Amino acid sequence: MKRRDFLQQTGGFAAAALASRSALASPAAINVPQGKAEHVVFIWLGGGMSQIDTFDPKNRGNSKASPKLAGSEYDMIDTAVPGVKFCEHLHRTARLADRMTAIRTVNHHLVDEHAFGTNFVHTGRLISGSVTYPSIGSVIGHVRGAVNPDVPAYMLIGYPNVSRGPGFLGAKAGYVYLVDTESGPAGFSRPDDVTALRIQRRQQLLQPLTDRVPEDSVIAQYRAAQSEALRLAGPDFMRHFRLQDEPDDLRNAYGGEFGQRCLLARRLVQAGVRFVEVSHNLNFINGTGWDTHNEGQQNQHLLIKELDIALSALMTDLEKKGILDKTLVVIGTEFGRPAEYDARGGRGHQGSCFSLCLAGGGLNHRGAYGVTDERSKSVVENPVSVPDFHATIHAALGINPAHELFDGSRPIPITDQGKPITALFG
Repeated sequence: MKRRDFLQQTGGFAAAALASRSALASPAAINVPQGKAEHVVFIWLGGGMSQIDTFDPKNRGNSKASPKLAGSEYDMIDTAVPGVKFCEHLHRTARLADRMTAIRTVNHHLVDEHAFGTNFVHTGRLISGSVTYPSIGSVIGHVRGAVNPDVPAYMLIGYPNVSRGPGFLGAKAGYVYLVDTESGPAGFSRPDDVTALRIQRRQQLLQPLTDRVPEDSVIAQYRAAQSEALRLAGPDFMRHFRLQDEPDDLRNAYGGEFGQRCLLARRLVQAGVRFVEVSHNLNFINGTGWDTHNEGQQNQHLLIKELDIALSALMTDLEKKGILDKTLVVIGTEFGRPAEYDARGGRGHQGSCFSLCLAGGGLNHRGAYGVTDERSKSVVENPVSVPDFHATIHAALGINPAHELFDGSRPIPITDQGKPITALFG
């Protein structure tokens, strides 16, 4: 065989092998829908929202009867979408159902434990002993960056943990967080006696030390994060946390502390933050939060009403500002709840079938997607895996769900073979 013929044949084999590998490794790369959303507000209902008591209601049960009767805790009501019903305590959100989709057939087969579920819904990956996977907020912040370079790409309103973190992407893909909407992020306000000139002198003193750090080291990642924090510190960034600048009637429309967090999320989106997570599990107004075991179920309606007020206000506010189509609002929780009640009238954990929600973001909304059985326990039509849910969020932002990141030299797709819900695009 001539040398030229050999090279042509082996080159063809190599190209075919690479094409085959790409097709196998990236099944979602074919005909991936491309949305035009620019931001994400990710509302986290820590504890496990009961889908049968909120976005996937069924026939009434009775938690106080003897024996207890399985079913929804509350009555269901019509929404703006014909044939789609929500819980009676979501009446404000029900009027906006044509701007959102309750994905009722999300499921996973993990041990129904809070830490596992929280990590899985945030990262789309099972916990691994060798890899710490990044959260969806870190992935989106890393891939798309901030809309405005004067603000962070990823912010968290709530307590930090590894499930919300950057994983193998390192500190440069981390978040800025706060737990108090009044004061904003800790450490970003300069003391009154520290002028811009003093800050500049401190940075000059620090520079010779940071210059010695090897570029490919872990410490270099923290150096970059520190540099970003120093850049953001000061009044230009902190002004975005001045909720008192908003009209009183708007602040009142958002409701209590959780609503004020959602209002702050809107301000941060307008400032150019790409991804904002808002946690709702800090205010246990029913005694247990969304983890409605035992007596926590009896006052669950207080949580649902608070969610209804804040969510409807956020959607309406974003729409009035002309940015609802550019902002994807996500409701996440680690698992759902069974229709059956426990001995004291609460509900256990259920990962086999639960609801997550999407609103705005320019999607083709339909009020609800997927069909469950008469007790919202099993999927009947259109199952959606957690990686599929992640893939839908990525696609809404114009990100290919098969896009690869690198843990060292190892390529890792941003979803675990997730496929977007194509019915939401068009």
